[in-house]
Amino acid sequence: MNSDPLPSAVEETLRADPVVSQLIDRHGPLHVTPAEEPFRRLCTSIINQQLSTASADAIRTRTFDVLGGAVTPETVLAGDEESLREAGLSATKVEYLRSAAEAFRDRDLTPSGLADATDEDAIAELTRIRGVGDWTARMYCIFVLGREDVLPLGDLAVRKGIEQLYADGDDLSRGEMREIAEPWRPYRSYGTRYVWASYER
Repeated sequence: MNSDPLPSAVEETLRADPVVSQLIDRHGPLHVTPAEEPFRRLCTSIINQQLSTASADAIRTRTFDVLGGAVTPETVLAGDEESLREAGLSATKVEYLRSAAEAFRDRDLTPSGLADATDEDAIAELTRIRGVGDWTARMYCIFVLGREDVLPLGDLAVRKGIEQLYADGDDLSRGEMREIAEPWRPYRSYGTRYVWASYER
């Protein structure tokens, strides 16, 4: 965990919500920063789709081994399909990884390349890639682009976490969840990280 304190504006905003304030005390500073190796991180998200954590970890390790450890658009496009299938990828996932590789080869989808794009524009650009839906694009915005105000309500853990924290586990509509998260603006990505941390415990 990054031990650097939260930016003061982030902490002041989030502590206005007493629930998140308690989570900050419990979990310490959780940061939202651009990631290294954006393409590798996108490939990880694609592999993780609809898999348990254990299965995804095993398949990802084998897949990246097939690629020689260097996960780049070039190695994915040059990768042997049969070997990738033997690593545990479905034919569809292989197609998705290659679609992502072509997109990264043809467009700059790195944090610097998307620096001037709004969050919604970045999501629209990413979802042009076959196999990248809204959930994957929002994960990319938070964990790769370091965008600070993303609320990924397509994520089951976020929804369940908000319900546990704010409604004793009772069902909430997405509109109610957005209303709960409204005070976190413009730092909803940070609030989301604390919801995840609470839910994973």
